[in-house]
Amino acid sequence: MKLPPLIISGSIAIDRIMHFPGKYSAHIRADKLDKLSVSIFLDSLTNTHGGVGANIAYSLALLGENPVLVGSVGPDADHYLERLTKTGVDTSMVHVSKLPTASFNVITDSDENQVGGFYPGAMFDAETLSFAPWEHDSPICLVGPHDPAGMRRQVAECVRWNLRLCYDVGQQVSNLSPEDLRAGVNAADVLILNEYEMAALSAKIGLDTAQIKAAVPVVVTTLGSEGSVIEGASIPSPVRAGIVAPIKVADPTGAGDAYRAGFLYGWRRQMDWVVCAQLGATCAAYAIENVGTQGHSFDLATVSGRYETTFGTL
Repeated sequence: MKLPPLIISGSIAIDRIMHFPGKYSAHIRADKLDKLSVSIFLDSLTNTHGGVGANIAYSLALLGENPVLVGSVGPDADHYLERLTKTGVDTSMVHVSKLPTASFNVITDSDENQVGGFYPGAMFDAETLSFAPWEHDSPICLVGPHDPAGMRRQVAECVRWNLRLCYDVGQQVSNLSPEDLRAGVNAADVLILNEYEMAALSAKIGLDTAQIKAAVPVVVTTLGSEGSVIEGASIPSPVRAGIVAPIKVADPTGAGDAYRAGFLYGWRRQMDWVVCAQLGATCAAYAIENVGTQGHSFDLATVSGRYETTFGTL
C-alpha cells in the first residue's frame, strides 16, 4: 500500500526551558491579577531546539517517517536544520527569512503548570508556506500553530484541493479570529487539542463542545495524565486511551507534540483510532522523560515494544 505524503506545517523555534521548583498557586493571588508582580527563583535552564512543527516532524522521523516540514526560520538556524535533516526530516520546504528564528520561553512549576512567552520572528515571514506542491498527491496535512495568516491560507488550500487536514490550533486559539477558527474546524478531518484549548475554542467560536464534536469526523482531546479521548461525528461513542507511565518526569514540555507524531504515524497507516492514540501516548512518555521538546530518542522497534508492554499486541 502506497502511503500518502505527510506534510507538517508549524513553528520552528529555539526554546528556553526553565523549571520552578515551587508552585505558581503559592505566589499568584487571585484577587490581584490586575496588578500582577511576581518574581520566582528557577533551578534549571536549558536551551533547546523546538517549535511545534519541528517537534512533531522530529518524532515522526524517529519512527522512520520522512515528513516534509513546512515552516520558516532565520539565518541563525543552519545547524538546527542540519540536525533535523540528519534525523530524517525533509527540510527542503523550510523558508529562510532575514528575521531571527522564533523563540519560546517557558517556565514549568512543580505541578507541571506552565507560563510561556513566544517571540514569532521568522514565523511571521511565511508567504511561501503553501501546500500547492502536493495539490495532486492526496497528502495528510497537519496545520499546527504558526503565523495566523499562514494557517488561514493553508486551511483554505486544504478545502480547495480536498486535502486531509489535521487541525492542531494549539495556543494560537488565542490569536486566531473566530472566523479563522470556524474555518479550521469545518475543514478538519481530525481536530486535536488539549482540554484547555477545547474550552477556549468553544468560547471563541460560539459553539459548545458537543456541537464541535458533531461537526468534525474525529476530535482528539488530550487530558495530560488522564490520557486522551477520541470523539467526533465518525466515532459512535467516546473512546478513552490511557497513558504509558513515564519512568521519570523530567519535563512535560513537548509531550503533546510527540503524542501527535505517534497519532499521525497510525493515521497514515489507517490504524484504528484508539491504536493511533495509544501510539501517541507511547511517544509522549519518551518526551516526558527527557528535558527539551527534542531531547528524547527512540525508534519504531523500541516504541512498539513499549506499546505492547502497556497496551498489548500492536
